[in-house]
Amino acid sequence: MITIQQVSIAPFTAGLQSLAAILDKAKAWVETRKLDPNAILHARLAPDMYHFTRQVQAVTDQARNVARLAGVEPPKYENTEATFDELKTRISRTIAFLGSLTPAQTAGAEDKTIDVPFGPQTVQMKGIDYLERLVVPNFFFHLTAAYSILRHNGLEIGKRDFLGLR
Repeated sequence: MITIQQVSIAPFTAGLQSLAAILDKAKAWVETRKLDPNAILHARLAPDMYHFTRQVQAVTDQARNVARLAGVEPPKYENTEATFDELKTRISRTIAFLGSLTPAQTAGAEDKTIDVPFGPQTVQMKGIDYLERLVVPNFFFHLTAAYSILRHNGLEIGKRDFLGLR
């Protein structure tokens, strides 16, 4: 039987580790080319999409949402990061948090009713629906958007970087 840990915490940790490595490349690329880091940190794919920094924040937000499946509230982070290093710290904090969740905490979570905040209201969903329909797709959407912003702006990264196969 596949577990919640296998379909969320393990791939989220791997995705966050890949994103941290990509941030290192982006920081070095910006420094080498003497670019304004804010030009990249605030770059967007489209006017109505989050900028790069907010995409990274959203990736970590979605990863931490697995906490609800463990019966705990996700830790809150202030969205104050303004540098590549601060974003890497946020990623590290998120990886550490995911590592603190045990298989026992998420056992049977697929059948639990989860309270999901949606703006001013709360919606109840079965754990598996929450994971499959919200958390996993949102995690990978924002991870892909962050990667795509950097790629679109000229950072030489590819699928191997995204997958963490450096």
